[in-house]
Amino acid sequence: MPVSVIGLGMMGAALAGAYLRAGHRTTVWNRSAGKADALVEQGASRADTIADAVAASDVLVACVVDYQTLHEILEPVKESLNGKVIVNLTSGVPEDARGAAQWAQSLGAKYLDGYIMTVPPAVGLPQTLLFYGGSKEVFDTYESTLKVLGGNSIFLSEDPGVAGLYDLSLLGILWSSLAGALHGFAMLASEGIPAAALTPFAESWITHVVLPSIKGAAQQVDAGQYATNISTVGLNAVGLAKMVEASKGQGIRPDVMIPIRDILQERATSGHGDEALASMIEVIKKP
Repeated sequence: MPVSVIGLGMMGAALAGAYLRAGHRTTVWNRSAGKADALVEQGASRADTIADAVAASDVLVACVVDYQTLHEILEPVKESLNGKVIVNLTSGVPEDARGAAQWAQSLGAKYLDGYIMTVPPAVGLPQTLLFYGGSKEVFDTYESTLKVLGGNSIFLSEDPGVAGLYDLSLLGILWSSLAGALHGFAMLASEGIPAAALTPFAESWITHVVLPSIKGAAQQVDAGQYATNISTVGLNAVGLAKMVEASKGQGIRPDVMIPIRDILQERATSGHGDEALASMIEVIKKP
């Protein structure tokens, strides 16, 4: 299946490289033409214009900086998009995806919105996760072509915005977990202890405490039941207050922990101090 890859940043170049390794006839285009040089040396065809890239393949895989850039690139060639398949792997928010899908459909194109849940070196591996939303017909028809980019490619919904929600949800776990780890490293560094000294304990902590807590919280959230005999909101509100105090005492910024403290305190003072930590979601869900 010939493909055209539009956008050759670090991730776009990785996508094109995966298609080349899998033997696909791959056309590449980027606004800065020099970014195609290495891929051309590997066997890709360089499109001199976006019109050439669109004409070269029925499947257009786009990975650019944002949805506005995608529109700026494709708008001049919109008359050529009728009958094309647009697989958009550009990061955005759900409304971006829904708007792009409507725009593509108005031009007679088929649209699939996707999110690559990995870093560029892992593109193309069997375990690499990608989320997709939009046209189920496109996913089913081109599934083998899509799985070149990651063997664990999942279709979630015909609503193209849903894939973005899954992406942001997992990224939220990543960012907050990493920020929490860095806060811990800073606590140790304040006493001259290297960050690496914590990592063996962090691995066990995450495996045996954090992951089971996340799974349990998901069950409680879906049930709307927050009874616990393990660890309460009130108890942890006290603990987070101590964390903020200790951070200041060690001479580091407590900013990462302050929002968690505030959510716990709000939940506790509203009469829910005896509930499980999962009940923090009732504060988070407030507009």
